[in-house]
Amino acid sequence: MGNVMAYSGIVTKVRAMSAKLLTDRDFDNIAGLGSVPEAIEYLKAKPAYAEYINKMDISLYHRRHVEKVLYQSLFDDYSRIFRFAGVEQKKFLKLYWKRYEVDLINYCLRIVFNHYEKPFDLEYKKEFFDRYSQISIDRLITSKNIEELVDNLKDTEYYEPLHRLRESGAATLFDYDLALDLYYFSMMWKKSRNLLKKNELKLFTRDIGSKVDLLNIQWIYRAKKYYHMLPPDIYAMTIPIHYQIKTEEFKQLVETPNLEQFERELEKTYYAKKFHYQDVSKTLEQIYKDYLEKLYISDRRKEPYSIATINTYLFQKEEEIYKLTTALECIRYGLSKGETLGYLGGVVQ
Repeated sequence: MGNVMAYSGIVTKVRAMSAKLLTDRDFDNIAGLGSVPEAIEYLKAKPAYAEYINKMDISLYHRRHVEKVLYQSLFDDYSRIFRFAGVEQKKFLKLYWKRYEVDLINYCLRIVFNHYEKPFDLEYKKEFFDRYSQISIDRLITSKNIEELVDNLKDTEYYEPLHRLRESGAATLFDYDLALDLYYFSMMWKKSRNLLKKNELKLFTRDIGSKVDLLNIQWIYRAKKYYHMLPPDIYAMTIPIHYQIKTEEFKQLVETPNLEQFERELEKTYYAKKFHYQDVSKTLEQIYKDYLEKLYISDRRKEPYSIATINTYLFQKEEEIYKLTTALECIRYGLSKGETLGYLGGVVQ
């Protein structure tokens, strides 16, 4: 009864927000539109985005500005959930926010590594990061190179892993991305055990454990198929967490001499029938996302008055924004409706 009382307000709020998520028919309609301004006009009629798009000047009707509006909608949804949350739910939400911090750092890394001349355009995120984050956007936007960027993360948990890498003197953008991923998942795995209790810890462990397992499978698969990497290099780019894949199974996956043997070893694991990596009609990334969505929805159905309700909604909203930005990019480049829908569904062209 306690969990029902603690989550009743959040569940009601999330159900109302879920009703505003776009449908498959919406994406079918958007894919058939002829220009980005037409797609923006279409979104004006959608409750989740109308408020934000109606504030836009027509001169700003292109993908880059629309993407900001979409993320404002996501962060506003996060804020609404946060306001309805109790003490324990707020702890989880603060932990969840760290994924947005990592995304922000990754974006800034690309700015400084690629030497973009234009200044950082992060004003639309500033309100939310000032409210929920340890990261100061005001400090980050002054960064002109990787040295300054890392220094501007002092007093945050991300400074130490990036500082060590910077001191090596030869780190690439890929190295920084990998270091952030390794830190993020290891930190989430450890901190969840202090913040969550009993059934909620079990749910979160299953979610993040499955995500790590599947990311590791993807990376091993790509390392063997596309880059022909040796085992020591593959170990270095995997997350040192094992959930449903036993340590010996993981070792076999990494150290198989070729892709065919890797596939045979994968057939022996927990994910053999759940993660259909041999579905050649879809990208590996889409197969991964499809599996996670089924997992989240299953959690929410079994435990509606729990963090599963929050986790599932935010995942679905983030995926919706990803699909919308992908659709806008396809429309901008003049792709056909069929091609656009193929990209939205992760279908291999």
